Amino acid sequence: MNTKDVLYELRTKNGLSQDELAEKVFVTRQAVSRWETGETVPNTETLKLLSRLFRVSINTLLGSPHALYCQCCGMPLEDGILSREKDGTINEKYCQWCYADGTYTYSNMDELIEVCVGNMVNESFSEEQVRAYLKQRLPQLDYWKHYRELSDNGQYEAFKKQLAEEINNLRVPGMPKVDRLIPLVGQHVNLAYPLPNGASVRFLDDQTTYLGCQLESEFGGERHFGVLAGMGFLLVCTYEEDGKNPELVVYKKR
Repeated sequence: MNTKDVLYELRTKNGLSQDELAEKVFVTRQAVSRWETGETVPNTETLKLLSRLFRVSINTLLGSPHALYCQCCGMPLEDGILSREKDGTINEKYCQWCYADGTYTYSNMDELIEVCVGNMVNESFSEEQVRAYLKQRLPQLDYWKHYRELSDNGQYEAFKKQLAEEINNLRVPGMPKVDRLIPLVGQHVNLAYPLPNGASVRFLDDQTTYLGCQLESEFGGERHFGVLAGMGFLLVCTYEEDGKNPELVVYKKR
């Protein structure tokens, strides 16, 4: 699609009139009308406002002229998994798992490869093939090329170790020791926990990236432990396969 078609579709999909959209991005209704007829296109600053408003990349607003790939893990990027800066601005270079709220979440390429292998192995590609591909592909990406410049000198890794220590200090019966936390996007782990009154409650934000892991219970059985943590909380739960029948074990503010 062209920019004019993209803007019209996004505006109508979000139930906005031309006047309402104009007000939100500080232009006139006539300017919006000219965008949608293809007479003009928004300038750079207005494209940034539109990107944040509609939660899509500037690449999408311009009709997707480029194929976007995460410059840390190599994943093809779509609007739903793009990373964001602390102010909510979309960063089109990274996925939500590799960059969250202005922070790079991986400082060890081998650790990233292990996570990716678990998600990429299938009937068509063996573990050996996936591992070989990643070892060849990742060093070609911008993040790993410029890692020394982009690195935070181990601050994020130190934060992850601190969280793991705090979680282990909870001493949850039957839960193994946490030795690694990986980035997890809220929409994939935001389980609804049942309350005694029949209602349910969710504790996470779907768009936020947290740190967590899944652990097998030392007691055996079909339930898993799920661990999640952020700047302000620690959460431990149990659930069956695919997150079914979740039960909250611990929710602690930090």
